Amino acid sequence: MIVIFDLDGTIANSIQDLANAVNYALKQLGYPEHDTEKYKQMVGNGAKKLCYRALPDDKKDDAEKLHTIFKAYYGEHYLDNTKVYDGIQKLIHNIFTYGRPVAVATNKPQDVARKVVNQLIPPIYSKYITVLGSCDERERKPDPAIINEIVAKYPDFNDSVVMIGDSNVDMQTAKNAGVHSIGCTWGFRSREELEKEGAEFIVDSPAEIMDIIFKLEP
Repeated sequence: MIVIFDLDGTIANSIQDLANAVNYALKQLGYPEHDTEKYKQMVGNGAKKLCYRALPDDKKDDAEKLHTIFKAYYGEHYLDNTKVYDGIQKLIHNIFTYGRPVAVATNKPQDVARKVVNQLIPPIYSKYITVLGSCDERERKPDPAIINEIVAKYPDFNDSVVMIGDSNVDMQTAKNAGVHSIGCTWGFRSREELEKEGAEFIVDSPAEIMDIIFKLEP
């Protein structure tokens, strides 16, 4: 089995840093800022889409300009408040102890995603985690390209694959790639969204996931 995690809202609680960066950019352009909670509904499809959604309806043409300011600020502040969710490090330890590969599939830019994983996960494990993020060479989630690339990297384990994430985008990605899905409720989106998107399993804590992995093994 290959175990694939989303990053933001699944491994990392990054919403405050994302909100701060977009609000900084909005302020620079003279546009209204948003409460942090509101950003939980805006994230999931990459930074450019996040910036587009944050703009007033009649100012969407400034999305590229907003993204440029956001990117510069976020590049300096992406770990100010970002923390790993309770139980994730233990879960990753257990998966590696079980002898299964771990990967991260995210719409966050690949270089930043790698740095976040290296910061939040102990190096004894992080150096073995395949991290694929947003780049020009592949489509973003929910396109299955990112999952397919990870699966191709581990031919000895591709008899079963599971995608773990907190949003409709992650569940759609799993469906598009034809792999199992686990929706987690501790992230940015609701249980109702995960149910509506057809999550195969829904969990309220990382501690529940190992039992599901055992069940999904061929």
